[in-house]
Amino acid sequence: MERLADRRILVTGAASGIGRATALRLLAEGARVVATDITGDALAETLALAAEAGTADRLVTALMDVSDENAVNEGTAQAVATLGGLDALVNVAGMLRGAHTHECSLDLWNRVLAVNLTGTFLVTRAALPALLETGKSVVVNFSSTSAQFAHPMMAAYSASKGGILSFTHSIAQEYGKRGLRAVNVNPGSISSGITQNIFSLMPEETDWSLLSKLTACVGEGFGSPEDVAGVVAMLVSDDGAFITGTEIRIDGGTHQ
Repeated sequence: MERLADRRILVTGAASGIGRATALRLLAEGARVVATDITGDALAETLALAAEAGTADRLVTALMDVSDENAVNEGTAQAVATLGGLDALVNVAGMLRGAHTHECSLDLWNRVLAVNLTGTFLVTRAALPALLETGKSVVVNFSSTSAQFAHPMMAAYSASKGGILSFTHSIAQEYGKRGLRAVNVNPGSISSGITQNIFSLMPEETDWSLLSKLTACVGEGFGSPEDVAGVVAMLVSDDGAFITGTEIRIDGGTHQ
């Protein structure tokens, strides 16, 4: 299926996990992709996987720190120039750090919001002029189930994802008459770099029973990044043409 043939798409956070799976799925459906992240070696692995799939000729990788305004402006401009325009933006880049809220430092709080929330804003702002030129474009932002459901020891992360949720609704309304759709995907219980390293990301003496409800009710264990990537591919295609200003929860029924 090549429902994304010739679509020009920028994907952030594409060096691993859901971001990598998303970039590879978009390529598999015919898109031309610029994939960015902060880790060059891991981006090279994404490129190698695309080569194995025979889609590397439509992939360009680039280093970009989404929390750095200058890097975002330069990187996004280069992506638009490379692709010759922009049809869709997928903001996957993010980070998780856990802490008991009364022990959460301002530095930790600011860093999580800088990457997750401000990073999403910066890339979206830089990409909007090119997206609006097409008259038919899409922004897919990565919020999280933590934006709407209790995820203890994740106050900064949850706040950042709640901000993304609201930000996406705002731009969907603001630019809808100019042909832009904006949608949140809210993953939960997905096996990715973050969830695989959850024990090292959470504070000592974490009461893990508070997180026991984060278990999918379908299948065995967590879902895969590819489960999310397929939904993103639908959203940026014409199959998602009437979806905007909303969110899609992808969590195997964890939060019911």
